[in-house]
Amino acid sequence: MLKFLIIPMLLLSALSPAHAAGEFYCCNENATGKRLCADSLPPQCRGQVYTIIDNAGNVIKDVAPPLTAAEKAAQTLENTRRKRQEEAARELRRRDQALLDTYAMPEDIDLAQQKAEADINMAILATIGRIDTAHVKRKKLDEEAEFYKKTPMPADLAAQIKAINHEISLQQELLGNKQRDFETIRNKYDADRKRYYELTGRGSPTSRSTPRPR
Repeated sequence: MLKFLIIPMLLLSALSPAHAAGEFYCCNENATGKRLCADSLPPQCRGQVYTIIDNAGNVIKDVAPPLTAAEKAAQTLENTRRKRQEEAARELRRRDQALLDTYAMPEDIDLAQQKAEADINMAILATIGRIDTAHVKRKKLDEEAEFYKKTPMPADLAAQIKAINHEISLQQELLGNKQRDFETIRNKYDADRKRYYELTGRGSPTSRSTPRPR
């Protein structure tokens, strides 16, 4: 049977031998404010803070009351926020280490940027060349089409004009993508250079971008 004790802590040592090796649960009774202890959790202690002590009166641990639904929701949100922060911190450390492993000195960043931009410049020039060639073909087809202003245009000629227009459109879209790639590369290496400088204190965060074809 559950036995309740409203006694000073110093008297716990006088409890029966059956309780000598046990644990006791104590809380302040809400109705009277008195200290209530028992060899199992008293009903009066449920839903509020209570303390577990040994037979010598030493505190084993304090137990908080159960969280409310709102508190549980807030705790879940806080745990999620903290987890995301920890994941972001780990990812930043990984990226920083990768940056330091990639570049031994600031000049390595400049060389990598120059190579990447040179590759994009070559692709841009090649695309511009294909657009110019397509326009020359389109001009010849337009001149040929002049003969058919008052008569139906041959299906083969109409198909060629449609195909060359499609080719020009595709190449212009590709050119726009390559030009955006150039800006992306410049921004990427500017960011790498700035972060490298922050991590090592070496070099300068000044951009080393090369001109791109217009």
